[in-house]
Amino acid sequence: VLLNNEGYVAEATGDNIFVVRKGVLITPPIYVGLLEGVTRNCVMDLARKRGIEVKETLFTRMDMYTADECFLTGTAAEVIPAVKYDGRVIGTGKPGEITKTLIQDYRDYVKNAGDGAQI
Repeated sequence: VLLNNEGYVAEATGDNIFVVRKGVLITPPIYVGLLEGVTRNCVMDLARKRGIEVKETLFTRMDMYTADECFLTGTAAEVIPAVKYDGRVIGTGKPGEITKTLIQDYRDYVKNAGDGAQI
């Protein structure tokens, strides 16, 4: 996990990062120094369509330690659950319900992209 100059979480190496806390999907805002990922934006849209609240806000390593869920997104990675950070278990140590739902929604989205991608 990469931190910006102020010590806030920015992204993983090549992937965007999300945490879930109390049912809210949280990801760092673009201005912290991360690349605005296509997969990141897609997952945020999919979450909103499900009625999941999405917040772009600053968070720290401590917020990752205490998150209910965590996952990474990227073009090659797609959506990958993260169950440990710095050797500490995140949530239950298994992919959470929101993570699993968004993995499936993203796979369905990609599978149906045969009709043409929205860019």
